[in-house]
This record gives sequence, C-alpha cells and structure tokens, in this order.
Amino acid sequence: MHRILELIEKHSDITPAEIAVMLDMPETDVKNAIAQFEREGIIVGKKTVINWNKTDREYVTAFIELKVTPQQDKGFDQIAEAFYQYDQVRSVYLMSGAFDLALIIEGRSLKEVALFVSEKLAPMDTVISTATHFVLKKYKDDGLFIESAEKKDERQVLGI
Repeated sequence: MHRILELIEKHSDITPAEIAVMLDMPETDVKNAIAQFEREGIIVGKKTVINWNKTDREYVTAFIELKVTPQQDKGFDQIAEAFYQYDQVRSVYLMSGAFDLALIIEGRSLKEVALFVSEKLAPMDTVISTATHFVLKKYKDDGLFIESAEKKDERQVLGI
C-alpha cells in the first residue's frame, strides 16, 4: 500500500484507474485504499507544486529558527499550534540541534516577513530567540525540480 501513497504524493492528479494499471491491482481496491488513507488521516490533502518564479506573483519565503521554552505539561505541541494558526506560516517543524522549532514563512515583501517576526513571533512569552533566513532562489521544492542549477554558457568565443 505504500506504493499507492508514493504515486499520489508524486503525482497529485493521478487517478485511481491509473494507479490500478501501474500497480496491476483492481481499481476498486485502489479506491478503497485511498478512502481508508483519508479516513485515517494518512492522506491529509492533495497538492500541486507551482513554480511561482515564472509568474508575476511577488512574494518572499523565509526560514525562521526559534529557541523556545515549553511550558510544563504542554510541551512543544502547544507552542507549535500557536504558530501554525497564522496564514503566513506555511510549515512548522520540531527540530533537534541548536534550535527547537523551524518555521517556513511567506509574505509579499522582506518588510512584511520582518514585521511578522518582530510583531507576532518574537514577543511571545515562550520565544527565547529567532534567526531569520530569506530564500533567494528555489532549485527543488517538495521533491520536484523548480529551476535547473546549470545555466547554459552564453559567452561568445572570440577568435584572437
């Protein structure tokens, strides 16, 4: 059944009929498996990855590292929940290492993201410190290549 999940994860628009053919299974078995995955919360959404660099949409992505102090009997989960309630927060991760949580934030400008960090995140009682890293360019996102790292050499050869 992991193979069904892998196909759905990689191709959000794949149909149960296509999966059935690829895995040599009855289509009804695939549909039943998908329905079960949805009921159990294994499949939590369907997503298409967009290369926003090829559109006229302007936005900024930032990674925010947070050191926090979890409150007794509440742990990190309640702090994470406070963060993921904001629309600007795309992802929240509990981390090991030098910081506790990592957030991926999106905004229309550097200033908007900076204001979000300084006015919403940093003042929280549980936040000890933040470190903000702005994304300059995406090459691969969610397992898909967005931009090739290699550029064609467009310099002219001069005969001297």
